[in-house]
Amino acid sequence: MKTINQVKRTKRLEKKLYVGKYAVLGFEISFKFTEVNEQNFDTFFAELMEFVESRNLILGSAGGTENFVIYISSHGRYVSATEQDRSAFEQWLSDRDFITDSKVEALSDAYYGA
Repeated sequence: MKTINQVKRTKRLEKKLYVGKYAVLGFEISFKFTEVNEQNFDTFFAELMEFVESRNLILGSAGGTENFVIYISSHGRYVSATEQDRSAFEQWLSDRDFITDSKVEALSDAYYGA
């Protein structure tokens, strides 16, 4: 069975489907909070949003007060997150005292997950 990127398409259709050279890459971050209180939570998310926006990225997230997962992608329309973005997030998370078990995944297809 062929994957979405293995089927031959016109450039117009590739662009519309975000495949081939138009694929958009992002990465997933997962972590746990060691000390959860309203102040830490609010401060963390304010700093996170500031950091994300400073790199022209966007995020989607899920989780609660124990486990949290975030997917980071570029804010630009056919633009991908980079390896430098991944490294910056690894460092940023390691600088937070109340974050533990942080893991930054490899770049992956933001639309199709492969």
